[in-house]
Amino acid sequence: MLQLNYSGHDLETGTDEAGRGCLAGPVTAAAVILPLSFENKTLNDSKQLSEKAREKLKPIIEEQAISFAITHLHPDEIDEINILNASMKGMQECILKLNQVPEFIIVDGNRMLNAKLGLKNTVGKQFSEKEIELLKSIPNQSIIKGDAKFMSIAAASVLAKTYRDEYMDKIHEEFPMYNWKKNKGYPTKEHREAIKKYGPTKYHRMSFRLLPIQLELFSDEI
Repeated sequence: MLQLNYSGHDLETGTDEAGRGCLAGPVTAAAVILPLSFENKTLNDSKQLSEKAREKLKPIIEEQAISFAITHLHPDEIDEINILNASMKGMQECILKLNQVPEFIIVDGNRMLNAKLGLKNTVGKQFSEKEIELLKSIPNQSIIKGDAKFMSIAAASVLAKTYRDEYMDKIHEEFPMYNWKKNKGYPTKEHREAIKKYGPTKYHRMSFRLLPIQLELFSDEI
């Protein structure tokens, strides 16, 4: 049974991301503030839910949340600041987008949300000093497997996953040969074979190993 609240604050925000291990597409972050009256028996870590269940939960979360926000960080920014920093920055951007300032933040994983702020990135949003100070001022706690323990993190994981899947379905129409509608950019055998045949696109993360070294060597020999 998921817990509703960690800190005891009314405006507690849960944050999570989706797409960290993908070869293509954005890493997508979400932040959600749920009311203390929120109840749902289906809600869980998005990885434990079917696509149908996630799609059913999405409007429920959006309608009942006090506030929620979504952020896509695209491959050019991922390649510049690395995927770990991009994941954290995406969640930080979500906090800044909320229509209410959180009193407390719980984040899935083992890294504090305000552990690294003010990256010298040239791509994507750059935080102002005021935004950095705001993020520093909000107490937060990282929780390992938090998306399977707390409702707001689970809700954030559902929104991050569903919004990212929608994005991948959209760019699938532009590059159908990679079948992103099915694999969502993850390193499946089919996806990697398509990269080997057609090469990478503007949506691929060039800082990632897009092909196993065996396929790279084989390609060099042809």
